[in-house]
Amino acid sequence: MSTEQIYSSISNVVSRRRYTEKQGQYRDATLIHLDVGAGQGQLITRLKECFSIKSHACDYHADRFNVHDVEMLDVNLNKDPLPYPDNFFDVVTCSEVVEHLNDYRKLLSEIYRVTKKNGLVVITTPNVINLKSRIKNLWSGFPDLFGPLPVKRNEFYSCDGHISQVPFFYLAQALYEQDFDDVELDTDKIQKSSVVLFFMLLPFLYIGWKKFLSRETYRYKTIDSKNSGIVLKNFSKEVLLGRTIVVSAKKR
Repeated sequence: MSTEQIYSSISNVVSRRRYTEKQGQYRDATLIHLDVGAGQGQLITRLKECFSIKSHACDYHADRFNVHDVEMLDVNLNKDPLPYPDNFFDVVTCSEVVEHLNDYRKLLSEIYRVTKKNGLVVITTPNVINLKSRIKNLWSGFPDLFGPLPVKRNEFYSCDGHISQVPFFYLAQALYEQDFDDVELDTDKIQKSSVVLFFMLLPFLYIGWKKFLSRETYRYKTIDSKNSGIVLKNFSKEVLLGRTIVVSAKKR
């Protein structure tokens, strides 16, 4: 479930990546926007307050949507393609959705299809590898915001619908595989509990990280020039300390 801090982070990313580059080229333009998994429409409302933007929305639970001047389409993202034409949207947002899907990579393919060239995509999902989450996983077998699932669930918008853990590296790698580019990482909030754990565990984290990099680079050769940038982000403050990962990319 998204929060006001997540919405604010998405708005900041859109502002930074679409409205301030190239001497404000986009500042006076109306952007065509799609919110995938729009929920009740809070993110659309937030973006409309900040930008000149024409939004579209889709969700599996379309009956929950309450923004009256925006078209909402009922779409099962686990089965259906996005019901929009190719190369249509300037900005696509997808907040707290991919963790609810059987195949988030299929959705990324659809998002790529409907995004215009040089368009922006912003995706958020729970950060399952921050330090707080790693400790919870250690003693429970479940990362933060994930737990034992009910059988035959039907509320896909709640935490009961969190079926797919998507760490930053795998989301970023999937975006590059779809030919998105310029992948950037932000977070909605630095967790105090993770900061405390960081200082408690710093020597172990540093030694383990260095050993990991050496082993994977020279012995197993899984790290190379093409993926090293997103691998190194796993030791960033956003991944180690952030509550939610906010990942953005441009369509080539």
